Parts: sequence; C-alpha cells; structure tokens
Amino acid sequence: LTDIGTLADLSFAALRPVLAERPVLFGHSMGAVVAFEVARRMEREDGVSPAALVVSGRRAPSCRREESVHLRTDEGVIAELKTLNGTDDSLLDDEELQRMFLPALRADYRAVETYACAPGPALGCPVTVFTGDRDPQVTMEEARAWREHTTGPFGLEVFEGGHFYLTARPAETLDRLETVLAAHSTEPSAS
Repeated sequence: LTDIGTLADLSFAALRPVLAERPVLFGHSMGAVVAFEVARRMEREDGVSPAALVVSGRRAPSCRREESVHLRTDEGVIAELKTLNGTDDSLLDDEELQRMFLPALRADYRAVETYACAPGPALGCPVTVFTGDRDPQVTMEEARAWREHTTGPFGLEVFEGGHFYLTARPAETLDRLETVLAAHSTEPSAS
C-alpha cells in the first residue's frame, strides 16, 4: 500500500466492529498518521470519537516537509534507516533480508511522504503526543502543532531519545501510556 488514505480506509473497516467501544488509538511514526485518519473516519462516518488519540514520533499533519526517501536507491533507503537507529545493522546489512523488506518499506515511505492532510474539522477527542527530544523527524514545534488538530484536551510528553525513543525506554513509555489510558478510559469506575 502506498497511500495513507487507502490504509486508513482499510484499517477503519477492519476496526469498525470495535470502534463503538471508543478505544484509545495509538500510532508511531507513519502509524500516527494512520491512527489520526482512522479517528477522522470514526467521527465523520459513525459520529463517535475515540476515547483518545496518542500519536508518537510524527509531526502534525499540518506540518509538511519535502521528503523523497521513497525515491532513493536501496542503499539510500538503508542509509536513512540507519540514521534513525531503530533497526539492528546486521538486519539492514543482510542482502537477502533487504530483498524481502525493501519493497514494503519503500511503499511505507511513499505513503507517508506523499500524504497531505485533507481539509476538515479538528478531532473532538483528546490528543496526546509522544516524542523524542532528539528525533530528527519531529521538531518540538511540529509536535506542538498537533494541538491544531483537536478541539479536545491536548498533551505533549517528551522522552529522552530519538525517533525510536520507545524501544530504548520501554518501561518509561509504557508508564506514560498507562497514565494517558487511565485518564481517558471509558470504563465505568469501580466504587
């Protein structure tokens, strides 16, 4: 798949049976954009918002950059992955594995790099942004710009690290995610 809209449509259709339960949606990097678009479809198609949207490692949809990783040679795509420090070099240097993952990876880069947020109303659900303080993909200004995409509560959680802060700091990431989930839980409280 090389189009965020198509990916969001398919995700929305697959998740639709459980979306009435108002889950918290979480997405990292390209997944943040897909989760955002699924939330938009929930509100537009079903009139229901997720309990919250947690986006991670991605700038706000309103923040565009000219990107062309998907147009690079295989070596150029691998070099980009290495700058993000999220994949073991032994996997990236294995030519047989490269042949298996590069087509899908290039499609992902094409999807996210050519994505343009269609005009539409801001989400009504809370949005929380998780970002690394040294993520080359997201500046603090670009992370804060997610605020424009919701009329609900907004939060920004900054972690020490780069694009893959969450794999370098799993316990801290899960603790903060648990706090967000507890704050936006749709479950009735026990008394």
